[in-house]
Amino acid sequence: MRDNIRIVFSVPSTMPRPIHALIHTAALRHNLQRCRQAAGGARVWAVVKANAYGHGMARVYEALQGADGFALLDLHEAQLLRDLGWRGPILLLEGVFEPRDLELCSRLNIWHAVHSDEQLAMLAAHKTLQPHTVFLKINTGMNRLGFAPHRARAVWTRLQAMPQVEDIGWMTHFATADVAEPGLHSAWQSFIHTTAELPGLRSACNSAALLRHPQIAAQTDWVRPGIALYGSSPDAPEHDIAHWNLQSTMSLRSRIIAVQDLLPGQSIGYGATFTPDRPLRIGIVACGYADGYPRICPTGTPVLVDGQRSRTLGRVSMDMLAVDLSANPALPDWQPGHGSEVTLWGTASNGAVLSIDEVAAAAGTLGYELMCALAARVPVQTD
Repeated sequence: MRDNIRIVFSVPSTMPRPIHALIHTAALRHNLQRCRQAAGGARVWAVVKANAYGHGMARVYEALQGADGFALLDLHEAQLLRDLGWRGPILLLEGVFEPRDLELCSRLNIWHAVHSDEQLAMLAAHKTLQPHTVFLKINTGMNRLGFAPHRARAVWTRLQAMPQVEDIGWMTHFATADVAEPGLHSAWQSFIHTTAELPGLRSACNSAALLRHPQIAAQTDWVRPGIALYGSSPDAPEHDIAHWNLQSTMSLRSRIIAVQDLLPGQSIGYGATFTPDRPLRIGIVACGYADGYPRICPTGTPVLVDGQRSRTLGRVSMDMLAVDLSANPALPDWQPGHGSEVTLWGTASNGAVLSIDEVAAAAGTLGYELMCALAARVPVQTD
């Protein structure tokens, strides 16, 4: 008989690479207060979907518990909020997906959106001792979720007749709040006309609507800022975070692990996509697309090296990327090398800021995507 052999693999709790992300809790508090100022008298949902936009629910909770409620998509995240001690309102922005979700909503006292006939049918068949608070979603032009305005009164009447429902609120989501386009105003007029003379709390205004159109926010009962809480401009590139008095909440930092000196005609990285026409000193950074940094970022994407602006060179690899260490006559004391700090986005140790929106623009995307794409292998700390 063969002996039983037990093999134990020891896995380190963190990678030995110098990359890490830092979540700035003071900045989260500041941004929440900024959103509250814009909201006037409206109450504030802190939107924490997608694991708090990649920041981590448990990491942001203490900083954001000054909100009036939390809005999210996932019942598991709702359970985590309750486990963390939150006893206030929680809203499921897309409502329930299966009939059994309603039981958990009852047990955890979760409010939820109702946007479809299927959800109406689930509610009607649900047996509960705890009546639900729901928000009836009206489609005012986004054309993703919600009932057409002409159906609103009939759906409200049906919900009102259900013993499973205690309170009915109203919500909508604006498609064009982040651009200078009159569609938002027609959507708002559609919403207030549709819900006129019907009782219930009104919820509208994402980050862009809240900051760009505070006069609309002042007419609602609840606003729902998301991206603004996390230090990204909701209407970038038209306005940056400084314009809106927002602060960066996530910094992605690493270090230079090697230095190379390129001669004219030599190239760097896969595909040899960058070849200098003069001697160039480059630093190799322990960060790549497997860490969540966009592979699509081209040569010239901004970075901070020891707190000073520089640029990427060549293609982003899975685990590494290259940055320009060329001497800058304007910075005679700047002498980066092996071990120098590189800030891929966010705030450097010396306080210099590289907005995540600027990096996202170079990649042809939004700060939202970069935050949410932070890889699980990157250690995360809070300050």
